[in-house]
Amino acid sequence: MRNVEIKAKIANLKNLLANISKICDKEPENISQHDVFYEVPAGRLKLRRFKEGDAELIFYDRPDCKGPKLSDFEKCYLPFEQVDGMNKVLTKAFGVRTEVVKNRQLFMVGQTRVHVDKVENLGDFVELEVVLNNEQSIEDGQEIANDIMKKLGIEEENLLATAYADLLKK
Repeated sequence: MRNVEIKAKIANLKNLLANISKICDKEPENISQHDVFYEVPAGRLKLRRFKEGDAELIFYDRPDCKGPKLSDFEKCYLPFEQVDGMNKVLTKAFGVRTEVVKNRQLFMVGQTRVHVDKVENLGDFVELEVVLNNEQSIEDGQEIANDIMKKLGIEEENLLATAYADLLKK
């Protein structure tokens, strides 16, 4: 699976939410997430736990650069009964790199997932994930991301190159 994504520090949460409301038709979905990142030799591997107890195991690889970038990822759903066991196996095999706890508001704008995240010990952020279909190029996704960034008032100086896990490790 592929998407083009950006991440940025939120300069003004009130303005961002007002801008999102202009381009999004539905109310956001509120999601509590607890991500455990493992020490892996390439890419990033995380176990994402949800409040309900279920989880997703997600591997993704993307460059650490500012602006719209391609993220190649695979994910697998884990029912509640398997989550603790999977965490034990992955911790033993790789070790834990860090943990990220966040509350996310998920808005949909066409094929783009707009996340407004409150990350423990970091602050407020916005992520765009333009989910690409098989016919779309990286450039198509970058164009969509740039357009939404403009509509939301996301400034280039607020763009981040790395994941929340990397920011917490600093």
